[in-house]
Amino acid sequence: MGVARALMAVVLAAGTAAACGEGGSGSLLGKSTLVVGVRPDLPGLGLRRPGGGFEGFDIDVARYVGERLGKKIRFVQVLASERIPALTSGRADLVLATLSVTPERKTRIAFAGPYYMSYQDVLVRSDERGVKGVRDLKGRRFCAVEGADPIQRLRALSGMTARNVPARSYDECMAMIKAGTVDAITTNDVILAGLIRREGRGFRLVNARISEQNTGIGLRRGDIDGCEALNRVITGMYQDGTAERLTRKWFGGTGLDLSIIEVPQFEGCV
Repeated sequence: MGVARALMAVVLAAGTAAACGEGGSGSLLGKSTLVVGVRPDLPGLGLRRPGGGFEGFDIDVARYVGERLGKKIRFVQVLASERIPALTSGRADLVLATLSVTPERKTRIAFAGPYYMSYQDVLVRSDERGVKGVRDLKGRRFCAVEGADPIQRLRALSGMTARNVPARSYDECMAMIKAGTVDAITTNDVILAGLIRREGRGFRLVNARISEQNTGIGLRRGDIDGCEALNRVITGMYQDGTAERLTRKWFGGTGLDLSIIEVPQFEGCV
């Protein structure tokens, strides 16, 4: 009986260790270096420089988080489809890559924050003088990268119709609007603001505020201590003025509404 119990204890211990080790083990607070997944393709948010480094709002926020937690930061690039797998596979400890908080995503990963709140918006050419609001673009051609979702939210507006022209990237959308193949681009307003900042002139935001988008820091499920520590850092980022400084650094002068910069309502760590 004693041997059987001992064997059972070994089996249970092995099962527990395997479960804890899924996608990495322990809290991020126990690591000296945090691997952070960031976008390489979004000007103003996360962009890989020709020399190999990264720059943008999300990059600066990640560095602030590392400094406040006393951790070194190592960046790895993640495209839109790679963000959640990077966490669940253990390739990244955190993801700061325009990752919106959604109920479906919360079944697979955890979120700290959100660390900023934005809206779906519309980008048009500056010479579109007759466009004062999104309904002035009724029936026009919209470019959207992430499938049909942005277009569906657009069409959900009362009396609004839109023709969808899909693209593989925002660079492709910009090429289309420059060529006149599309009349507008719709997605998250900070992504559009980053594109405007890169172009310098010729484009503007409609400031449509179609739907609220809460962007969080992605981390692996079960790390409540790590999540709560990140939330304290985010709160401090707004209280000490860093959030406002970084927002104006990367999006000032783009037409993005920066009149209210305050800590978003947190999702809570579960």
